[in-house]
Amino acid sequence: MGFSYLIPVGHPVNHTKGKTIELTTLIKPMKVLVATEKPFAKVAVDGIREVVEKAGYELALLEKYTSKQQLLEAVADADALIIRSDIVDAEVLDAAQQLKIVVRAGAGYDNIDLVAATAHQVVAMNTPGQNSNAVAELALGLMVYAVRNFYNGTSGTELMGKKLGIHAFGNVGRNVARIAQGFGMDVFAYDAYCPDEVMTAAGVTPVHSAEELYRTCQIVSLHIPATPETKGSINHNLVALMPNGGILVNTARKEVVNEDELIALMQERNDLKYITDIMPAADATFRQVFAGRYFATPKKMGAQTAEANINAGIAAARQIVDYLQNGVTKFQVNK
Repeated sequence: MGFSYLIPVGHPVNHTKGKTIELTTLIKPMKVLVATEKPFAKVAVDGIREVVEKAGYELALLEKYTSKQQLLEAVADADALIIRSDIVDAEVLDAAQQLKIVVRAGAGYDNIDLVAATAHQVVAMNTPGQNSNAVAELALGLMVYAVRNFYNGTSGTELMGKKLGIHAFGNVGRNVARIAQGFGMDVFAYDAYCPDEVMTAAGVTPVHSAEELYRTCQIVSLHIPATPETKGSINHNLVALMPNGGILVNTARKEVVNEDELIALMQERNDLKYITDIMPAADATFRQVFAGRYFATPKKMGAQTAEANINAGIAAARQIVDYLQNGVTKFQVNK
């Protein structure tokens, strides 16, 4: 049994380059693929399924896959794709001939080749804010762990009264500020793209250069994305400005830290600590040389809470439906 309907010009599923088309055939529902090497929690998948199927689409799951070939095969007939830290590069996009949209369930999206997505006419989105509290809580937990000497039984210090510098005042940075104020910390922030008024309204003191932030604060928490401008920017000269006993906390991206220069600096200054949620490439060196001054989580844990898992997954599903049905591109990150 067939039926007819019109797809208007400009609708995201109309790839006829300017023509209104009429279809008189049995239409197979569009497929939304969730491809996650690290799967969502079941409750999150159930929520995604409810959103997708209520919209009349088919949901497919590729969980705990062990090879890229499995992903390439799975995306072949997908119209939409939800990922976490999974890589969507030109090869994946070449294989996904029907793909219209890919959504990274989370804030960072450097695992998507944005140039290739644009070339393939695929909209790329993230879900900003959904993991923010989870990452912020982890950042504060890492700070407590650091000032209490990794719970090794020796006398540590307290966060109260310490100056905390937030490097980038986005969704995560703002949650870090909120929680840190509960600890009684004095909070400063640097973000070239955030107006001073936003910071002051949040009870945060704005500074106007990264150098000023690092010179002022005993603890600096990184929340910058990995971009050509920021990669390797957390270097010897910048971190060296930190006061005695400085602690650098990274829940952002591995690539923003110049590991070789940080190693050299920590060898020069035995008062510095580096605490990270993203294991460095030079993890073995850090562990061997800086025992008691370095800690890395075994794998990235910032968004690994039940709440963040659910929030980001369902937000991704809703954004896909909103795009496919209404053409909404509010969270698009490519052009």
